[in-house]
Amino acid sequence: MKQIIIILSIIFSCSASFAQDKDIATASFKVEGNCNMCKKRIEDAAYIKGVKRADWNKDSHQLTLIYKPSKTSPDAVLKSVAHAGHSSEKTAASDADYNKLPECCHYKTNTCEH
Repeated sequence: MKQIIIILSIIFSCSASFAQDKDIATASFKVEGNCNMCKKRIEDAAYIKGVKRADWNKDSHQLTLIYKPSKTSPDAVLKSVAHAGHSSEKTAASDADYNKLPECCHYKTNTCEH
């Protein structure tokens, strides 16, 4: 009897963990930036409640998100990134937020040397 309860507990735990994976989505967007400082700022800004992973590629300028649609949306993430000064294909950063970036991170001028 003890073994049956243990086996049922294991099966229930496994099925519960698989059920949680259904609430995970992936999205990718182009986000403007220049350097590793930009990468850190973009990823930090993208990591809001509901985001499991945010990875920005410096060469392709692609931000890849793994998130829970029940807790956040790509639009909310891109608004947070825009507020940090980085425009995306869907949300533009305000001039005030863009001007707060360090000079080397001004992606519109393309003057980054690192």
